[in-house]
Amino acid sequence: MELPDFHIPHAEKIEWMIETHGWAMEPVAARTDTDPPLAGYVYTIGYPEAFGFPEVVVFGLTPATARGLFDMIADMLRGGTEIPVDAELVGLFDNDLRCVFAPLGNDVVAELLGTAVAWRKGAPFNAVQLLWPDRNGFLPTEPGFDRRMSLAQPVVADVR
Repeated sequence: MELPDFHIPHAEKIEWMIETHGWAMEPVAARTDTDPPLAGYVYTIGYPEAFGFPEVVVFGLTPATARGLFDMIADMLRGGTEIPVDAELVGLFDNDLRCVFAPLGNDVVAELLGTAVAWRKGAPFNAVQLLWPDRNGFLPTEPGFDRRMSLAQPVVADVR
């Protein structure tokens, strides 16, 4: 007995996720061929269209963890919560830990968010990197940040 072929082209999977959930997410494996290596990351596709909010990129989390975080952000946006960009935010994470949705430059978007660029057929869109704190509550842009976490969560956003 031959098994059916469930191979679906990637673009169709993205389209299905957007039609089903209103947005999609794309995990990207770590790159060890660069110096320094680039950690794996996950990003959304369809947030601007669904919520009027930039696409969100997060480094250093598993796709399952990122999915839960993206679902929570989507629920907040759907519920009318205004999430500031480029400002410290408290309340997204437990224990009043801070985070920042930091804007990405167009060059970074083009380099790292290829599936989102392709889905929009090259039309421009905004994206942010969700910067999350280490165990001590420091963000990756702060002097006290655990440097061992720097490879897991590189800062690719435009931060002041």
